[in-house]
Amino acid sequence: MSDFSTNPAATEDAVGDATYKVTANELRQFVERIERLDAEKKDLAEQQKEVMAEAKGRGYDTKILRKVIALRKREPNDIAEEEAVLDMYKEALGMQ
Repeated sequence: MSDFSTNPAATEDAVGDATYKVTANELRQFVERIERLDAEKKDLAEQQKEVMAEAKGRGYDTKILRKVIALRKREPNDIAEEEAVLDMYKEALGMQ
């Protein structure tokens, strides 16, 4: 009979197995959390589609609406700089 206290290899195997089980359990938890987040992300994307469809139904231009949303995420200084460069390019091409 092997006794863990007298057999170092058996003790090491038992500890290794316990570590693996904890790691596998932790890994499973991470995977399940990511899966839940993916499902939530999918639900949110569907809700966004519904809101855009509603806005379109009310007569809003969804392409412009998306641009406005993107602009609101940016810093005002970055927007101003980009608009200044765009104006300069348009002027150089006689588009103003």
